Amino acid sequence: QVQMVESGGGLVQAGGSLRLSCTASGFAVKDVHLAWFRQAPGKEREGVSCMHWSGSPTLYTDSVKGRFTISRDDAKNTLYLQMNSLKPEDTAMYYCAAGGPSAMPLRHEEWVYWGQGTQVTVSS
Repeated sequence: QVQMVESGGGLVQAGGSLRLSCTASGFAVKDVHLAWFRQAPGKEREGVSCMHWSGSPTLYTDSVKGRFTISRDDAKNTLYLQMNSLKPEDTAMYYCAAGGPSAMPLRHEEWVYWGQGTQVTVSS
């Protein structure tokens, strides 16, 4: 059974950092393309970052370039999103995903497996 479970969200002040984790079961993260999406209230789900199954390249939407880093730990079968210099506009529910095409812009309808989401709130 395929499952993806996110953790690491929370409330942080602007300029702070968070690291999101997404632990997968039922498949190996090293074998599929991986991605992070986010969705703010009243807005469409937005692709944030993706990683090719080989580990490279890693791609980012323009608004997070230089601040966010996607990575994975194959031994732990876990995907990460390190978020630095957080801004209030980064506030959203963040979702990990697997099994879609590794190309920007990410289209959520093309991704197969999803986590349940973890809330990130950045206060000003």
